[in-house]
Amino acid sequence: MAFKPLHDRVLVRRVESEEKTAGGLIIPDSAKEKPAEGVVVACGDGARKDSGELIEMAVSAGDKILFGKWSGTEITVDGEELLIMKESDILGVLS
Repeated sequence: MAFKPLHDRVLVRRVESEEKTAGGLIIPDSAKEKPAEGVVVACGDGARKDSGELIEMAVSAGDKILFGKWSGTEITVDGEELLIMKESDILGVLS
């Protein structure tokens, strides 16, 4: 990977959305919403307090997460579309 996020930013790979509904209907690409679920690829070191003390990240590489619909900035790294977002944009970690 040629990209390392700084501070409290996280690099995320979206999880592919379902191709069919529960009833078996195929969803066309034009009707699909981008999934708000992903896997953390890389993390920065964390934010800093005013005193300079490091606040550790609550997530780490490999965590499966949920994030807001409009969270992050889309970037392309090594031909792969990824998202970079602040840790505060993450809603939770899936187990």
